[in-house]
Amino acid sequence: MSHARIFDVSDPGQLPREPVDVFDDWLSEAAASEPNDPNAMSLATVSGEGLPNVRMVLLKGHDARGLVFYTNLESRKGDELLEAPKAALCFHWKSLHRQVRVQGLVRAVDDAEADAYFNSRGRQSRLGAWASVQSRPLASRAELEAAYAEVEAKYPGDDIPRPPHWSGRRVTPLRFEFWQDGEHRLHDRLVYSRIRETADWTTQRLYP
Repeated sequence: MSHARIFDVSDPGQLPREPVDVFDDWLSEAAASEPNDPNAMSLATVSGEGLPNVRMVLLKGHDARGLVFYTNLESRKGDELLEAPKAALCFHWKSLHRQVRVQGLVRAVDDAEADAYFNSRGRQSRLGAWASVQSRPLASRAELEAAYAEVEAKYPGDDIPRPPHWSGRRVTPLRFEFWQDGEHRLHDRLVYSRIRETADWTTQRLYP
């Protein structure tokens, strides 16, 4: 299955000024072709010891301000982002032979945005946000199920408040790299970068 090649930097007029426009197109195509979770992305952080740490999370919103995911703020990733508020993301869409890498600064979403997303989740997921002490040692599955049952009894209806330790983080990009598979490993790599979040984007093509 072939796909149109990405933008030719020899003709600057062919390049969107904002990388989010390219990302929108690619994510829409992935949503139509990927069998599961086209919004899945790896999230890389750095521990207090300077060791890299990576895990899969789900993109839950994006616009010109950045890319948003949600988490328990007391989890390992929450602790690492508090200490070093920078992150790298990677999307890999196997069916499209494409990858997007993002590097940027991390900030909290506001309470209204976090509340709106939390309230859009299913009841069981909202209860789970209260029951799970994410990243902490767990003696047994039974202990988790007991914690869930306790929260379920506490909130028998649909009115479940957002836990104070659960919210969203926005990655404000300083660099996007769009990668597309090419024959004979002659891949396309196109980078958008800026020195700060208020600066204009520059573009550059890289050797594969």
